[in-house]
Order: sequence, then structure tokens, then C-alpha cells
Amino acid sequence: MSKVTIMGAGSWGTALAITAARNGHQVFLWGRNEDKLRVIQETRENAYYLPEVNLPDNILATSCMETAIQDAEAILLVVPSTQIRSLCKQIRPFLRKGQLIINTAKGIEVETLERLSLVIEEELAGIEHEFCFLSGPSHAEEVGRGMPTAIVASSHNRDAAAHTQDLLMSPDLRVYTNNDLLGVELASALKNAIALGIGIAIGLGYGDNTMAALITRGLAEVSRMGIAAGAEPATFAGLAGVGDLIVTCASKHSRNRRAGVLLGQGHKLDQVLKEVGMVVEGVRAAEAAEAMSRKYNVPMPICHEIYQILFQDKPAQDAVAALMGRSKKGENIE
Repeated sequence: MSKVTIMGAGSWGTALAITAARNGHQVFLWGRNEDKLRVIQETRENAYYLPEVNLPDNILATSCMETAIQDAEAILLVVPSTQIRSLCKQIRPFLRKGQLIINTAKGIEVETLERLSLVIEEELAGIEHEFCFLSGPSHAEEVGRGMPTAIVASSHNRDAAAHTQDLLMSPDLRVYTNNDLLGVELASALKNAIALGIGIAIGLGYGDNTMAALITRGLAEVSRMGIAAGAEPATFAGLAGVGDLIVTCASKHSRNRRAGVLLGQGHKLDQVLKEVGMVVEGVRAAEAAEAMSRKYNVPMPICHEIYQILFQDKPAQDAVAALMGRSKKGENIE
């Protein structure tokens, strides 16, 4: 039995804690709010984020970072992408040589356009550790309830990916490995912008034809960008690419889709974020996509229009008209 620490007591952190605990590990579930963690510990349920899902007895909820990290074999970073850099600064004093750091946040740091693996590498420089990124189509509500799910563990270090696979794979959670870390990270982050677009289309009252067009052409944009940055094309046909895109676009659990619906109905971004009440990664993904499109000179028209809706107050109907009125193209050419 290993000690596994989950840094972040939200829905996905709780689901991963349950998964690791069911595999027989001693799990520490860390969060900042001591009162909420005390309730979780006493009731054996994270009622706000994952209601009606019982926590195994081998999960200990704690707000003490040193206790959580000390002697842990693996430390999973399960916080929004915007918090990864600051969290790494906080955990650094408590880390020891050889621990496995597993990031689950899907995003690109907008200020630097760095992938999160590079952000983590910068902040933990000088501390010898293994690193892996966990991604794929995996809503916490289903993983926590033991519904069959397949995800991907990606690392430049095959041993780190295999280590992650060994810790988390179970009869309900199938974990594949992939050494194209760049591609997995870009696919995982940029698909959130497309999911916002799907929600906007739903909010406008459009149907299945529109959904299929956005998913297909959205995947083409994400793939083009990833390949231009040096990723392997096959990655975008895998779990972190088309798999995660489908689940984020189609699921009722998707925050990105929900936020997009509100945008399509005419609500302003600040109102939408307040209504959703949780982090909507697609907003920063659209911002990153706009900057990366310029940096790599790769056309991303869908992401560009989503960016215009979010940050330039462009009416959603006008964005649709701009996309549909583009000049004639071959399907495999932009």
C-alpha cells in the first residue's frame, strides 16, 4: 500500500481520491478550507462537489500541507490551471527526492503560453522528481461512481507514466500511457475552447448538424495547432484529443458547455462565470488559442470567434455569420 496525496478537494480531486483508495492506497485529500474538510472527514462525503458518493475509510481529509505531502509516493495536483504555479511554490519546501508529481489541470498559462508541465518544471527546479500528466474523457461524477472510464497518463519518462498507470488503474478506470506530452497537453487544454463554442451553439438554439460541424472542425483546428508546435498527429485522434473533446462537448456535466449555453443566450461573461460558480477553463483556453494562433501563424477561426464573443463583446450570431461566410476551402486545408 502506498501513500497517495490529492492536492485539491474539488469534484475531480475527490473522484481520484476514491479511485486510489479503492486500489488499497492510503489517501490524503488536501484542501484549504478546514471547516469543509472536517465535514468531509466526519460525513465521509464531499456533498458540495460529489454528492451521494461515499468516501472509503482509507481517505483522510486534511488542510495541513506538510502532513499531506510528507512521505507520499505520489502527489496529484488537482486544482485549476491558474493555481498550478502558486501551488508548486507552496509544496516545494515539503517535497523529497523521487516523489511522483501527477498534474491533472488542463490548460496553458496565458501570460507565458507555457504548457503546465513547463510551469511545474520551473517551480520545482532542483528537486529530483518524476512527472506525469493525467488527461482524457473523465467526468468526476462518473468516475466517483465507478462507471467504466479510460484516460491517458503522459510523460517523457516512460517509467513515470507506467508508475501512474500502476497507481490508478482499476476494473473501472483503464489508464493508457502516451509519451507525446506536448500533444496531450495541447489537446487537453485547447478542446475546452471548442466546448464553449458547442455551448454557445446550443444557447442559440442550433441542433445536431451544428454540433457535429463544430466538433469536427474544432478538432481540425486543435490538431493543426498541435502539429505546428511539434506534437504527434495521432495524439489528437486519441483519448486526450477526440475523446476528451467529445465528452466535454456532449456532457451535461461540462462546465464549459454550460457556460457556453449562457453566452449563447446573451449573458455577459462576468454573469456567466458567477452563474456557473466554478472555474471555466475554456475561457483561458480561448485566450491562449488566440495568442498561439498568432505566434505560430496557424488559422483557428472557430477559436478566434469564441475569443471575440468572450473578450470583444461580439454578438454570437455575428460570430456564426463570420464562420459560415468564410471563403471556400478544401476540407484538409484550413
